[in-house]
Amino acid sequence: MFDLLVIGGLGVDVRTRVPALPLPAADSLTVPPIDLRIGNTGAGVALAAHALGLRVALVDVLGADPAGDVVRAALARTSVHAVLADAPAGTRRSVNLVDDGGRRMSLYDPRPWHGPPPFPPDALTALVRDAAHVHVSIMDWARDVLPVVRAGLAAGATLSTDLHDWDGDNPYHRPFAEAADLVFVSGVRLAARSGSVAAALAPRTVVVTGGEAGATLHTREAPPVRVPAATPPAAVVDTNGAGDAFAAGVIAARLRGATLTDAAGYAARVAAAACTHDGMEYPAGLLPRN
Repeated sequence: MFDLLVIGGLGVDVRTRVPALPLPAADSLTVPPIDLRIGNTGAGVALAAHALGLRVALVDVLGADPAGDVVRAALARTSVHAVLADAPAGTRRSVNLVDDGGRRMSLYDPRPWHGPPPFPPDALTALVRDAAHVHVSIMDWARDVLPVVRAGLAAGATLSTDLHDWDGDNPYHRPFAEAADLVFVSGVRLAARSGSVAAALAPRTVVVTGGEAGATLHTREAPPVRVPAATPPAAVVDTNGAGDAFAAGVIAARLRGATLTDAAGYAARVAAAACTHDGMEYPAGLLPRN
């Protein structure tokens, strides 16, 4: 039995520190060493949840390439149970430009999946039924198996997704939202529409995240609740993965019986601590467990 099954979202991050964002106009810049590391949203949720003490499984596609080897090696350093299929197009990757304040700009190469889903329905159902909570990343192949995932949930199990910087209109994201019980979405593109978009997704619980501005919780039972961001316990070095750590924190706290408001407050502290570490392989004790 797993506390959390993460579906999709593995890749590598090519992390580059830059003097400022946006970049100054120049033909070239000298930067500190450029690192290749495990990244992308599914890895971020899975590794943060693992650091919080959850029993985590992860299912996705991965390329037979050097980037995929980086991901396999990182997962092997954890107890995350990984079920992987070959991705003929190669491993997803992002180039993350990070400035001195920890802010980042991500250039995403999705390596699209083509063909039927990579996992047979019975194999995917078996994984889903063995989890107390399932988190689905908005990957292309995962979109096609949403009905199987939803139907396979065990009694009492719940499903979440992160729509990231959805604009509220793009139809690609809607099936993920409609399959979920808990929806995370950044408010960066929603802006003043956040409340109306969240209301339109009822009866789902919607958490609109705003980075340093905190988060807003939308439920059918009560007016929106604002949850402030937490103060990082040390200097901010990398905000990449903070949103994934926040989602992992909410999931972990809810599995432990916390109210949504308390879970979001705890998750804010988890995300703040994640920002003080370079990368998503969190050392023991960095992320608060209570």
